[in-house]
Amino acid sequence: MLLVLAMLVPAAAADVFWFGPGLPIQIVIASLSALLAESVMLALRREPLQPSLGDGSALVTAALLAFALPPLAPWWVAACGSAFAIVFAKHLFGGLGRNLFNPAMAGFALLLLTFPAEMSRWSMPIVVASHHLGFTDTLTTIFTGVPPVAWDAISSATPLDAVHSGLKTGATLQEVLARTSTAHSASIWSSLGILLGGLGLLGLRIIRWPSPVSMLAAVVVSAGLLNAIDPGTYPGVLFHLTSGATLLGAFFIACDPVTTAASHRGRLWFGAGVGLLTVVIRSWTAYPDGIAFAVLIMNLFVPLIDRLTVPRIYGHAR
Repeated sequence: MLLVLAMLVPAAAADVFWFGPGLPIQIVIASLSALLAESVMLALRREPLQPSLGDGSALVTAALLAFALPPLAPWWVAACGSAFAIVFAKHLFGGLGRNLFNPAMAGFALLLLTFPAEMSRWSMPIVVASHHLGFTDTLTTIFTGVPPVAWDAISSATPLDAVHSGLKTGATLQEVLARTSTAHSASIWSSLGILLGGLGLLGLRIIRWPSPVSMLAAVVVSAGLLNAIDPGTYPGVLFHLTSGATLLGAFFIACDPVTTAASHRGRLWFGAGVGLLTVVIRSWTAYPDGIAFAVLIMNLFVPLIDRLTVPRIYGHAR
């Protein structure tokens, strides 16, 4: 768990460089809420605090959730999402190793559905923002909900949001992409940091390759086909890979050993399903990204995937 957190450092550094110190603050808030919720649930279940409290699983959940939040989201957003992830998506299923849904994505989905306004205020890249928030201003904004300047001066739509809403206004895809070129550049650097951390996880054999490879392959194939059919409506493959949480989902979420399939072949199915659903949700629903819902939907199919793909035990009936 600590190595997983360490592999998130490159992406966090890129995020801080482009968007300011909001992410580390969100990680601290989410972590404190997760540890508190973990302690309360362990006490209610009459289980010892150690080793469960110190195994790092709650911190990984909190960090992944924080990466999915707007850097300037109010403190209670991160706290509520993290607590929900630990209490409802983890402990009510029996604790670590027994949960059906990915806790971080369950918490994020709850926040997306219940606090849409707060979840849409994404920070503008520092290089184009008319006002740069330092650490003190960022901290004040997160804990009071009131920035020192108007929200329009420091926030903007993400590239996926811009494409999703821009096409509805009649703008061409090329015009929308041109307007979001700087934000997309920042997203590319963050994606490169995630890719570096994901390759580190693969190199250390902390995760296995079927889930991320099949998920990214499904994104490439499905996004490529849509772009080939209608390049004026559907963005290209590179845009899908470097926007939103595609790489984070591939290397840090879809590879969760508890909520993914058990077998090698099952992980290929699981990752491919997440990738395909991500592109479908981005293209034809009201949600610009889709990673969280794609993962949660495929979590529901894991028992069936395991039933169909887990090899027969020698000596047992098929």
